[in-house]
Amino acid sequence: MSRIQRFVLDSWQELQKVNWPTPQQARNLTVLVLAVSAAVALYIAAFDTVFAYIATRLNG
Repeated sequence: MSRIQRFVLDSWQELQKVNWPTPQQARNLTVLVLAVSAAVALYIAAFDTVFAYIATRLNG
């Protein structure tokens, strides 16, 4: 058996062992990732706005 065939076979066998999420789990995890990303973006934007305001006030 060639190395490529063995690689494909081994890869396929490993994929059979994966515990795939249900569509509902995938949807819930996607929403969670989007919500956390949005929260982090708002957090960073708020600090950026505050620091930009402080920098403009200090520079006159």
